[in-house]
Amino acid sequence: MRALPGHRQRDREDDSGRATPAGKGEKLADWFDGRVGLYKAAKANLRKVFPDHWSFLIGEIALYTFVIIILTGVYLTLFFEPAMRDVVYHGRWTPLQGIRMSQAYESTLHISFDVRGGLLMRQVHHWAAILFIASMLLHMMRTFFNGVFRKPREINWLSGAGLLILGMFDGFMGYSLPDDLLSGTGLRFMEGAILSIPVVGTYLSFFFFGGEFPGTSIVPRLFTVHVLLIPGIMLGLLALHMILLVYHKHTHHPGPGRTNMNIVGPPLWPVYVAKSGGFFFLVYGVTTLMSGIAQINPVWAYGPYRPDQVSTDAQPDWYMGFSEGLIRLMPGWEINLWGHTLVLGVLIPFMIFPMVLLVIWMYPFLEAWVTGDKSEHHLNQRPRNAPTRTAFGVAWITLYAILLIGGGNDLVATHFHLSINAITWACRIGFFVAPVVAFIITKRICLGLQWRDRQKLLHGRETGIIQRLPHGEYVELHEPLSPAERYTLTAYEQYEPTELPPAVDEGGVARRLSRKEKLRAWLTCFYFGAGGQVSKPSKEEFQEHQHEEERQPQ
Repeated sequence: MRALPGHRQRDREDDSGRATPAGKGEKLADWFDGRVGLYKAAKANLRKVFPDHWSFLIGEIALYTFVIIILTGVYLTLFFEPAMRDVVYHGRWTPLQGIRMSQAYESTLHISFDVRGGLLMRQVHHWAAILFIASMLLHMMRTFFNGVFRKPREINWLSGAGLLILGMFDGFMGYSLPDDLLSGTGLRFMEGAILSIPVVGTYLSFFFFGGEFPGTSIVPRLFTVHVLLIPGIMLGLLALHMILLVYHKHTHHPGPGRTNMNIVGPPLWPVYVAKSGGFFFLVYGVTTLMSGIAQINPVWAYGPYRPDQVSTDAQPDWYMGFSEGLIRLMPGWEINLWGHTLVLGVLIPFMIFPMVLLVIWMYPFLEAWVTGDKSEHHLNQRPRNAPTRTAFGVAWITLYAILLIGGGNDLVATHFHLSINAITWACRIGFFVAPVVAFIITKRICLGLQWRDRQKLLHGRETGIIQRLPHGEYVELHEPLSPAERYTLTAYEQYEPTELPPAVDEGGVARRLSRKEKLRAWLTCFYFGAGGQVSKPSKEEFQEHQHEEERQPQ
């Protein structure tokens, strides 16, 4: 029997169960359903569960500020002229009347003073970029300290770190486009770093700038990379990040009813969509409010760029400040070999700069190799329950902060009336000492918190009530924890350190162990040995202390 398409469609519409004829919206939805399976996709995805915790909003702030950057960037692109051809300014800003400048700088002044809403859009674009980098960094910190990067989310971590690094470089290119004295100083900084590369540094500099610095090509090239190349890559990474997020689903924090096999929270529709939509407008409103009351990057106050001048108060945005800190803290060492000068004062910081980012980027693979854990993880860890990892993250943040202070040593000196040499030497010493001290202190704090949790599990919560026993002894009464609280304190795994086999085998032959095996054994002992974690109480210990609580006078 041959099926007729028209009859089949009519039968399906008759079976829709509608009491009234379909409206225009329903007809449109039916049209899409017949072509892309809208109903099936909606049924599968609109009921997805999202954990309800404030820390997940940090990632949403990063997403929404990225949308704001794209929207405002499109508007600014309509008026910006990425050209370095010299023109004479005849605009509204009187102090620069008749001054020769590049067309890029003139168009920036035109946007700021002549285009309706142009200055506000510039401010929103710049503030959104700063908030995007800040929220991305905080989001990665939350992901790191909660162990969210573990299997199966390593690719999510890589894509998120890629977004952060690309956002940093794209922000640097963005504030270099106006060709004012401040941005030109930043480009001169970049040129010095490129020239420090042995053998090929000069060639790379000529390639980037189209000749001697500043050349005539750098602004058009930065514009193309800033508005097309890097945003395109970032959109691809963002799409990958969101697809994997939907596929793997969110992780959630330990708590009653939350396991490694489920997700607890409100559904996507309508609860999460309503919250998320409102939060987007809130982020947009706060960003616009900041842009309206807090001035940022007043390019008209710096003037056009001239290679023979350097602006005072020349500082990059905060997320690139640590790279300048490396340069300012490094002594001006040079080596002369065979008639060539190797500028170590710039080359070494130029090499350390990506290493600082690469170490934290590749950390998930180091920890997976140390633990040897190949299972999936969908339950977050409390930072205290991973003391070594938490201490490592705090040490990295401490190093970042030291370099950020070093990058603004002149401002710190003028604002706090200190010696700039004293600040520089303090940061030099802190570069090596502060991360180690931060690591040790953080690890001890985490171990102390683990020990406190162990005592709470065994003895209960301290009530502050002191009772005198009949024989004169004073004791403090403890309140037992609820089953939910006990589950929250114990819902995490503990790894055991790897032990090396005996030096000789059963036949008396010496074993040959590779350096890789020895290193892994040492790292597992460092991470999970006696000084790396406090063991959870066993079932026998818990039952023994329960019997003691029953004998305790009430």
